[in-house]
Amino acid sequence: MKKYLDLSVDEMYWRIRIFDSLSYPSVIISPDKTLVGANKKFYETFNLSFKEIFGKKCFHMFLYKDTPCNSDQCSISKVIKDKKVHKHTIKHHYRWEERVFSPIFDETGEVAYVISSIWDITHAKALETQLHGAKEFITQVIHSSASAIVAADRQGNINVMNSVAKELFGDYNGGEGKIKHTEQLYPPGKAKEIMRILRDEKIGGKGKILIPRTTIVTSHGEQIQVEMSAAIIYDEKGNESATMAIYNDLKDKGNVEKELKVAQKQLAQSEKMASLGQLSAGVAHEINNPLTGVLFYASLLLERDDIDDAMREDLEYILEDANRCKEIVKSLLVYSRSSGSDKTIVQLNEILEQSLTLIRDQKKFRNIKIKKHLSDEMMIINADTSKLNQVFINLVINAADAMNGAGTITLTSYKDKTLKKIFLEVKDEGKGISHKDLSKIFDPFFTTKEVGKSTGLGLSIVYGIIEEHEAKISVKKTGSKGTTFIIEFPMYFALGKEPSLCKP
Repeated sequence: MKKYLDLSVDEMYWRIRIFDSLSYPSVIISPDKTLVGANKKFYETFNLSFKEIFGKKCFHMFLYKDTPCNSDQCSISKVIKDKKVHKHTIKHHYRWEERVFSPIFDETGEVAYVISSIWDITHAKALETQLHGAKEFITQVIHSSASAIVAADRQGNINVMNSVAKELFGDYNGGEGKIKHTEQLYPPGKAKEIMRILRDEKIGGKGKILIPRTTIVTSHGEQIQVEMSAAIIYDEKGNESATMAIYNDLKDKGNVEKELKVAQKQLAQSEKMASLGQLSAGVAHEINNPLTGVLFYASLLLERDDIDDAMREDLEYILEDANRCKEIVKSLLVYSRSSGSDKTIVQLNEILEQSLTLIRDQKKFRNIKIKKHLSDEMMIINADTSKLNQVFINLVINAADAMNGAGTITLTSYKDKTLKKIFLEVKDEGKGISHKDLSKIFDPFFTTKEVGKSTGLGLSIVYGIIEEHEAKISVKKTGSKGTTFIIEFPMYFALGKEPSLCKP
């Protein structure tokens, strides 16, 4: 019996030593929630003695209140009931604690006491808060980006897709049947090729790649050209853990480049016409004087009675060619004229109707039908009536020539209030303009007609007049079934009367 008691004392001694050696502050709590003891670490951490805690209730010491916890929430009650470990986290002032409650069983298997260990997790909580903040910041950066961003795991399953990417590709993760794998973002075999390049250190460095232009596939099967940069994400051991890619749609960039090229072309055309206009004026004046002399003396010779028929025929040829030169000089002077415009507020359709009555060469239009689809709306523009007559007559005569004097010319006018533009289209049924000639049709002296049939100044004069009206002229469509020219006029608004697009 004495030996048993000695062993019991010895065993109790070692149990106390083990309890005191625990690195976490710990207390022993009876089933009625009374503190009956604590380890050395507890007394040191909270600067308390045995006398100060013995007999106190757990809620006095740890919750700083005089009433017990709700039994459903109390961890001690849960341990006694479930006979399992329970834990919870609590914050007191600036200190975070995780409290672990474990059962101590008696010889019958019932919970005799509960040991509570207190873990200071303030530092861990601070790191967790920092990590959460960093994650939130990264998430905001990704979802606020103007570029499409997609991230996937090692197997290629898409984990992250920001709103721009969803708009670009379609929401792959958004519904039943939607594609969720990176291979479906590209044409067949493209994803594997990108991964091969990413792993090649000779191309952009290991794990990084920039592709100025590549093709992606949307969830609807549409192929789109994008600029793409991609990277492999490595873990701390240098193993591949994920991939990410950033995409920029090249459609808007392409449109800007296209508009810039058109603007550059129009500027070059304007500069060329301005310089040629000055040259034309000089040439016309220099030719005019000797040409007048040729016409005068040739006419005098024709009036003589002592010339034979052969000479008379030659003089008539001289007069015919000299008169043709006179017309060319007149065209040059019209082309180069820089006189101010006499602009007034006019109705486009009325000028067009007036122009059709001014066409003198009615023989040319004997087998031509003119169809008019003119808008019933008011088509008000600020224009020089006489100059626009010249534009419309030129375009209609050109249309007739394109059809060799037989076919239908269709004139269409309409306006777009959103764009604040008024449009006029002139369509013929000719054989169209060849691709190689399309860029030269507004150039001075360019013509596809036979020598002597045209000066090549008609469309260049038209271009100059249209530009003078802050309008635009271009070929809308051309082909084997005909050509359509389109003119865009700025819509006229009285001062302060321009409508706002913001109004309902």
